[in-house]
Amino acid sequence: MIHPSGGARQNVADHAPATYGQSMSLHVRPSPLPATVKQLRDEGHEFRSVKAELRANVLARLARGERAINGIVGFDATVLPEVERALIAEHDFVLLGERGQGKTRLARTLVDLLDEWTPIVAGCEINDHPYQPVCVRCIRLSAAEGDAMPVDWLHRSERYGEKLATPDTSVGDLIGDIDPIRVAEGRTLGDPETIHFGLVPRTNRGIFVINELPDLAERIQVALLNVLEERDIQIRGYQLRLPLDLLLVASANPEDYTNRGRIITPLKDRFGAEVSTHYPLDLDAELAVLTQECRLQAAVPTFLLEVLARFTRAVRESPSVDERSGVSARFGIAAAESVAAAAARRAAIVAESPAVARICDLAGAVPTLRGKVEFDVSEEGRELDVLQHLLRRATAETFRARLAGLDLEPFVARFDSGEPVDTGELVSAADLLTSMGRVSGTAKVMDRLDLAGAETPTYAASAIEFALEGLYLTRRLSKESVSGGSRYTST
Repeated sequence: MIHPSGGARQNVADHAPATYGQSMSLHVRPSPLPATVKQLRDEGHEFRSVKAELRANVLARLARGERAINGIVGFDATVLPEVERALIAEHDFVLLGERGQGKTRLARTLVDLLDEWTPIVAGCEINDHPYQPVCVRCIRLSAAEGDAMPVDWLHRSERYGEKLATPDTSVGDLIGDIDPIRVAEGRTLGDPETIHFGLVPRTNRGIFVINELPDLAERIQVALLNVLEERDIQIRGYQLRLPLDLLLVASANPEDYTNRGRIITPLKDRFGAEVSTHYPLDLDAELAVLTQECRLQAAVPTFLLEVLARFTRAVRESPSVDERSGVSARFGIAAAESVAAAAARRAAIVAESPAVARICDLAGAVPTLRGKVEFDVSEEGRELDVLQHLLRRATAETFRARLAGLDLEPFVARFDSGEPVDTGELVSAADLLTSMGRVSGTAKVMDRLDLAGAETPTYAASAIEFALEGLYLTRRLSKESVSGGSRYTST
């Protein structure tokens, strides 16, 4: 999403799927809806499994010429077709990829493929369908009330469960355990209703996602075997036949998801598909991730976002970085948000509007990014130097891509008089423009930088400073550090 003046949209609203994580109170329930099993039958409602529901909705979208999965960029020709095939085949699947490749984000978007509303037995802990109750409580209720059994309605946002696998995750967390409070209330230990269900059965008739599956202890992985294959669960000696109806999606690092890693082979065999994710394959995809995901507190022109996209790719490809750890997309997102924050801070201090990021704001973001990258041990102590070098290279590449062939001699000639131009994170746009003076060709520079029509001093200062930095990096100007910023001078 691009700001009309060339920057990423400020304060972008929630980028997660529109339904994920929202409470039911935010969704307007259509009225009237059947309130009993009889009314449900009279309306002609038919039961279908979660996987059948997802399959039908994927195929319907594709038949209409729509994207089946929305909100994901850079995966159109690679990952998304594999996910669509897995859903159509009604397979549970694993997303394999390095950190920051959008695995969890992709899993969360699947919620949008569920029907908006689905009927459940009113008051059921595990969302039993009124036609096919599976828990003891709902089976008893169905036998007692028949077609008069009350029906409630569940929004698709409530049909998603997620758990980050950690070594301390227990069987009780995922599957369930005996509830001592219910036992204390008078129920016997032999009563199945003394069971407190875990996350997996509570996501019955929905989508359950386990992030970093190999991090689960082996005994917990074993507990998932029946869930995937036989679709039943066992809790502390109770042989409960609960044919859970859900789609199970897991994420994992490829290095761990092997027979030599931390995954047990029988569980690995239970998943129907393995889908490999990847980092953005080209600059356009990298830029699209930034413009979609960043929450910016000030305008960041697209040419600066392009610098950050090139910077992210350069860090990812650098031999100084441990290639096994990868460089998350959050690296570039955090960089863009830090740059926007620096611009907003300057605007507040020097009282300028609108707040627009400049090249000088990039340098301050570099130290904050150091913790997001795992460097090779040979680079210990040089991490900041490596990042600064890669940022300069990304800036030079963007300068050549954007302003190649443009006559910038008037900018160079401006310094023939010996008068320098100072800039820095607290130098206002007005002061920078006054110091620079009128230079022929500024309008053409702004046009090349997609800032045509953005004639405010803050946008003009951003364009001019980028041109000066590019001339310095191509050795047509000199630059030195001064108190509070930098000084451009003639070579």
